[in-house]
Amino acid sequence: MPSMNERIPVSILTGFLGAGKSTLLNRILKDPAMRDAAVIINEFGEVGIDHMLVESSNDAIIELADGCLCCTVRGELVDTLAALVDGMQTGRIKQVSRVVIETTGLADPAPVMQSVMGHPVIASYFDLEGVVTVVDAVNGLSTLDDFPEAVRQVAVADRLVLSKASLADPESLPQLEARLATLNPRAPTVDADRDDVGTAAIFANGLYDPATKIPDVDRWLRDEATEPDHAHEHHHEHGHDHHHHDVNRHGEAIRSYSIIHDGPIDPASLEMFVDLLRSTHGEKLLRMKAIVRLTDRPEQPLVLHGVQAIFHPPFRLPAWPDPDDRRTRLVVIAKDLPETYVRELFDAFTGRPQIDRPDRAALEDNPLAIPGMRL
Repeated sequence: MPSMNERIPVSILTGFLGAGKSTLLNRILKDPAMRDAAVIINEFGEVGIDHMLVESSNDAIIELADGCLCCTVRGELVDTLAALVDGMQTGRIKQVSRVVIETTGLADPAPVMQSVMGHPVIASYFDLEGVVTVVDAVNGLSTLDDFPEAVRQVAVADRLVLSKASLADPESLPQLEARLATLNPRAPTVDADRDDVGTAAIFANGLYDPATKIPDVDRWLRDEATEPDHAHEHHHEHGHDHHHHDVNRHGEAIRSYSIIHDGPIDPASLEMFVDLLRSTHGEKLLRMKAIVRLTDRPEQPLVLHGVQAIFHPPFRLPAWPDPDDRRTRLVVIAKDLPETYVRELFDAFTGRPQIDRPDRAALEDNPLAIPGMRL
């Protein structure tokens, strides 16, 4: 194990929903310098997808699901880091050269940072060596206006990575850059498309120093050091195969729910489902991601990523990450979008059993009834 002067560096990779954190992480993990790194991935919701899409040269991928790191999973992060130390000390796992924590897009990074810097045991083995924040150039301004988590993600950063700049409105891009400079005047902003961004060098930011940030950052960290644990609790309910969270810290309007489907799905039906969801309520889709088993080439799952009305071109994986589990998994993180709407829309296009007549009548009276659905 390292001595007190040779602590393991910890880097935090954050950014709002759909900014492109996992895409950047996959590029960085191809750098040989990351061969001995441990990656901790946090996903918001019971069904995890992102951890299956991270490509690594080793097996050190650790998933922290069913919540976000600034809330219920915060204690699990401390336990995970402590387990890494114990595993290295006992020889059960090889020496780790660096730890990268990829937060969920809804995470306030201050509690995560405080867990590394403020916990006496963790701080004796790990150093927080920088926060890298990915900012979506297309939705960045509206996200900063609407979500305080996004503001904090930018303000605490040592380095800002601007993604999707080629898709952004050329007139709004200077406004976004000016907003970022106001929130974090010392952090360099780099284009995600630059070759050197996709290497381990992006994490070489030196020991984290709150004094180099706007005064709010130091206050946020001090507040987290004294925040009682119960203030971060989640309240959630579980359905049969459609799960969702009601989240205190992020507001009652933001919910995560998931759909699991056993059988293969017709490609045309999937396309119609996505198009209708995007066209009717795209502005409410903070994030949608899915790994889908289709009727054509069922052995090669399709991966979907969407943010509001913008969906990336789908792509196929060469094989299922877990060959024993080939179920379709779809996760939606939305604001003011009822789960019922998404579930009924999905059921309509995938041939699930029709709802009974009383429920149909209720749905017909619902102003959110699905356009064009035959009841």
